Amino acid sequence: MEETQIASILKSSELYPIPQSVKLSYGTAGFRADASLLESTVYRVGILSSLRSLKLKSSTVGLMITASHNKVSDNGVKVSDPSGGMLSQEWEPFADQIANASSPQELVSLIKDFVEREEIAIEKGGEVWLGRDTRPSGERLLRAAEIGVRSVLGSVAVDVGVLTTPQLHWMVRAKNKGLNATESDYFENLVTSFKCLIDLIPINKLEISTLVLDGANGVGGQKMEVLRGYLSNLDVEIRNTGRDGGVLNEGVGADFVQKEKVVPLGFGVKDVGMRCASFDGDADRLVYFYIPSESCGDKVELLDGDKILSLFALFIKEQLNIIGDEGKQCRLGVVQTAYANGASTDYVKEMGLEVVFAKTGVKHLHEKAEEFDVGIYFEANGHGTILFSEYFLSWLVGKQKDYSEGSDKHNAVSRLVAVSNLINQAVGDALSGLLLVEVILQHMGWSVQKWNELYKDLPSRQVKVEVPDRTAVVTTSEETEALKPLGIQDAINAEIKKYQHGRAFIRPSGTEDVVRVYAEASTQEDADSLANSVAQLVKSFLGSS
Repeated sequence: MEETQIASILKSSELYPIPQSVKLSYGTAGFRADASLLESTVYRVGILSSLRSLKLKSSTVGLMITASHNKVSDNGVKVSDPSGGMLSQEWEPFADQIANASSPQELVSLIKDFVEREEIAIEKGGEVWLGRDTRPSGERLLRAAEIGVRSVLGSVAVDVGVLTTPQLHWMVRAKNKGLNATESDYFENLVTSFKCLIDLIPINKLEISTLVLDGANGVGGQKMEVLRGYLSNLDVEIRNTGRDGGVLNEGVGADFVQKEKVVPLGFGVKDVGMRCASFDGDADRLVYFYIPSESCGDKVELLDGDKILSLFALFIKEQLNIIGDEGKQCRLGVVQTAYANGASTDYVKEMGLEVVFAKTGVKHLHEKAEEFDVGIYFEANGHGTILFSEYFLSWLVGKQKDYSEGSDKHNAVSRLVAVSNLINQAVGDALSGLLLVEVILQHMGWSVQKWNELYKDLPSRQVKVEVPDRTAVVTTSEETEALKPLGIQDAINAEIKKYQHGRAFIRPSGTEDVVRVYAEASTQEDADSLANSVAQLVKSFLGSS
C-alpha cells in the first residue's frame, strides 16, 4: 500500500476512535449494537466495502445501515455483495478484525496485510451504494460510512437514501447485471409483474378484500404507501407507519407478532376475521395473521414463513403440472431449517417436493436453494424468497415462444416468468413477498382462513439451557442431530419415542454459552414435556452454569 493511502486511513480513522471494551462480531445480521457505539465500526465497514468492490473488479457493493427488528436505539451495518447476496463468508473474519482493531496503526496494519494477501489493487473505480432505514441514528452513521469508503483513494460512495434492506440488495444486483437500478425501477418491476400475474388469473374468483398491514413503524410501511399508489388490484390499509408517533418495533412488527402470537398495537376487535400482515423494521420479514373471534382477546392465528413457503410451493407446483411432462423435469426444491414446523415439512413432502435442511441462518438457506432449478426457502420468522436458475429461466422464456398465446401452458409459463420478476431473488423482501401472497390468494380464490387450513402446526416449545461450554455440543450440518457429546443423541431419541409426532433437537448458540432446545409433539403438554426432558439431558451431559 502506498504512503498516501496509509496516510488517508490514519487521518480519517482518528475521527472515529473505537469505544472501550466493545467487541463486535459480523454474522448473518452484520454488526449490531447500541447506535452510540457504532460510528467507528460503520466507518471501518466503509473501508471494507471499498476493498470488496476493488477486489471484484470495481463491481458495485452495497452497505446498509439498519438493525432490522431490534429496538430503535440500536443500529447496525451489513454489506451486500455485487450479486445482491450477503457478504462472502470468507471476508467475515477480516470484518471482525478491523472492527475490533484497537488503534489506527493496528487498523492500517491489518488492512495492509489483507490487501497484499488478497492481491487487491488500490486504484480508481471502487463504488459503494449506501442505504439506511428510518432510525434517527442512521444519517450520522451513514456519514461515517461515506468517510470510510472515501478513505480508500479513488473509491466513490453513493448515498441512495432511505430504503428497505431488500431494496438496496435488489438495486445492487440490478446495477451489476447492467439493468436499470434506481428505487423507481424497483417499484416499476414489482408493479409490472404483479399486474401481469393479476391479468393471468383465469377468472376473478374472489372479490378483492382489504388487507390490513402493520408497518412496524419502520421504512416498510412508508414504502408500501408509495407502492400502493401504483396498484389498482390491491386494497391495503397501512397502520404503524411511524408517522403517528409509534416507536419502531415496539409492540409492532413481524418479529413481535411471530414470537408473541398476539396483535400488534393499533389492531383489535374491529379487525376480527380481517386478513392482516406485518413487516419487520427493515421489511425483509413478512408474516400474516388474523383474529379468529372477539373471544380470543389479543391472540391471533399466525401464518408464518412456513405457511408462506407452502403457499408459494403449491402455486409453482400447479404451474409446472399444467406445463405437463416437460414441467415435471424441473427440479423444484424446498429448503428449511430444523426449526420449521414438522407439519409444514410433511405437507410439502406430501406434494411430492424435495425438502432439504440447512443450518440456521439465511445465508445457509440461500446457498442450498441455489442448487435447484427453482428453490424456495423460508425461515419461520418470515424471511425467505424463491430462486430461479438462469438455465431454467432461459428454458421458460423459450417455452413462451413455443406455446400458443392464451393456451393453458403458455399462461402457466408466463406466470412463472412473472413470479421470477416479482420475487426479490437477492434476499427475502416483505414488499415483493406480500404482493406474491396476495396475487396467489386471488388466483386460488382463497381467504386467509382457507389458506391457513393447508395444515395445522404441531405444538412446539423452545427452551434455553445455560451451560459452562457451548462448544461441547457439535451437530450435523443441518443441526437436526447432535454428534457430541457422545451418547446424547441416543438419549434424545429415546425421549422422542415416548410422544406421538415427537421431534426434538439441540444446537449451541452462536453468541452465548447457551444450548437451545426445540421440541414438538401432537399436544402442547407433550411438546412442553419433551422440551423439558431434553433440557434435563443437556444439563446431565454438559452440566449447568
